[in-house]
Amino acid sequence: QVQLVESGGGSVQAGGSLRLSCAASTSTYSMFCMSWFRQAPGKEREGVARRTRDGTTAYVNSVEGRFTISQDNAKNILYLQMDNLKPEDTGMYYCAAANKVCSWLTRTVDYWGQGTQVTVSS
Repeated sequence: QVQLVESGGGSVQAGGSLRLSCAASTSTYSMFCMSWFRQAPGKEREGVARRTRDGTTAYVNSVEGRFTISQDNAKNILYLQMDNLKPEDTGMYYCAAANKVCSWLTRTVDYWGQGTQVTVSS
C-alpha cells in the first residue's frame, strides 16, 4: 500500500505563493503518474496538475502559467509550486498516484493523500 502525505498548505493573500509537498512511501519514479487534485467546498474534486514518469506535465487551464508540478525521485517527493494565487484556488489539495493511467478522472487514481488546505483571501 502506497502512502502519500501532503504538507505546505496555509493561508495567503491573493498574489502570494505556496509550495505543496507530497512525500511518498514508495519510489515516485515507479508510479506511472503523479498528480495534484483539489476540492473546493461544495464542488467536485478536480485535477490541477499531473506528471507522467517520462516527465510530461499537464495543467488545467485555470492554473496554466501559475502552477508548476515537479518531482524529486531521489527523495520520493512530489511538489506543486503555486504562484500568483487567486481566491478561486482555495480548497483542499490532494496528492495522487496512479499505476497505469494519467488523466483528470478521479477513478483512475490508485492512491490518495489525506489533503492539505489552501486558503487564498482577496
